[in-house]
Amino acid sequence: MQGPTGELFTEDVLQQRPGREQIGQESYVLRGYALPWIDRVLPQLRGVLAQSPFRQMVTPGGFPLSAALSSCGELGWTTDSTGYRYSPLDPRSQQPWPAMPDTLRQLAVLAAIEAGFCDFSPDACLINRYVPGAKMSLHQDKNECNYSAPVVSVSLGMPAIFLFGGHARSDKPQRISLFHGDVVVWGGVDRLRFHGVMPIKEGVHSIMGPQRINLTFRTAG
Repeated sequence: MQGPTGELFTEDVLQQRPGREQIGQESYVLRGYALPWIDRVLPQLRGVLAQSPFRQMVTPGGFPLSAALSSCGELGWTTDSTGYRYSPLDPRSQQPWPAMPDTLRQLAVLAAIEAGFCDFSPDACLINRYVPGAKMSLHQDKNECNYSAPVVSVSLGMPAIFLFGGHARSDKPQRISLFHGDVVVWGGVDRLRFHGVMPIKEGVHSIMGPQRINLTFRTAG
C-alpha cells in the first residue's frame, strides 16, 4: 500500500504511525486528523446545509430517526415508508443534492490513504446531526452497490461513544471515544461490521455548540 508521497506502507508501519489506533483488521481511528482542515471544512459545510438543511427522516416502520440528516455529493441517503436507499435527489426539494465540496472530498480521500485504502473515490457524504440524547442503533451499511470501498467518518463537535461491533448484531461492540477532529476509517474485511453511536451526553462544544456533526463518506453508486 502506498501513501500520498508514494512510500510503501507495511502493516507494521500502518499500526505504528502516530495518532493511529487500530480497532479492527482493516479499521483505524485517526486521532485529530481533521483538525488542520476545520477552518476550511466548516464554511463549506454551512454552504451545503443552506441548500439542504437537516431534517428528521422516518424509518420504513414509521419511526423518526434520532439524528437529523442531510447529504452532499452525487448521491444522498434517504429513508421513508418505501425503504432505505440512495437517491440523486433531495426528497425535500426534488433537486440534486449539493455538490460535495472539494475540501471535504480531499479530506476523505487522504484519510482513506492514511488508513491504507489508496483508491477511495467517494460519491456520497452523509451528514448527521446529533443533539444531546440522540443516538444511532447498531447497523450495517448495506445500501451501497459495492462494498470494496471503505467508509470514512469525520467527527465534529461534541464527544461521542462509537460502537464498533462484529459481523453479527449479537457480537459485543467495542466502545470507542471520539472527539472533535477524529476520523474513523473501516473497510476490507471490516466493511460490514455493525456500528452505532451511544446517546450524546449534555454539553457544549467551544466551536460547534451543543451538537455533534458526523460526516460519513462512501462510494455508493
